[in-house]
Amino acid sequence: MGFNYNDALSAFLILFAVIDILGSIPIIVTLRKKVGQVQSEKATLVAGAIMIVFLFLGERILHLLGVDVQSFAIAGSFVLFFLALEMILGITLYKEESPDTASIVPIAFPMIAGAGTMTSLVSLRAEFANINIIIAIVLNMIVVYAVLKNTERIERILGTGGLSILRKVFGVILLAIAVKLFFANLIPLLQNA
Repeated sequence: MGFNYNDALSAFLILFAVIDILGSIPIIVTLRKKVGQVQSEKATLVAGAIMIVFLFLGERILHLLGVDVQSFAIAGSFVLFFLALEMILGITLYKEESPDTASIVPIAFPMIAGAGTMTSLVSLRAEFANINIIIAIVLNMIVVYAVLKNTERIERILGTGGLSILRKVFGVILLAIAVKLFFANLIPLLQNA
């Protein structure tokens, strides 16, 4: 399987919803106030590198642990499901410790290249060719960089209400993706059992 525009676009949208960089703007603004300047370039490059490495080594790590891709994808669909619920309902199911520095931790990891993103990458590998996923990662990193560079401007334009609506819309999209991912991998898993 080679490059496919629709697959690359689908992978881009899935990762975009999971990374939820627009929904993270309030967190990024708070971090900037706490720790000063966030290095947008550094955070973007580190997050992109983590994602690409995990794309290629994630499956090998799973094999070492004795877990197949379908099982991991189904487990990942639950992670995405709960992330979507957080976004839609405005609740926090997972709390992180407050950081001392912000560029690498928590922005690059785990905010951008976190558990949901890692799960999505392994799940996407079961569905799309690597080239399409790499293109999706690169495009998402361009968006992430643009958002990190212009966080305060975007916050002023959208306002608190606009950011909240955007987060809920992406939450519903992510919820639909989680359901699709669950059923797409459940059938092959049951057939191989």
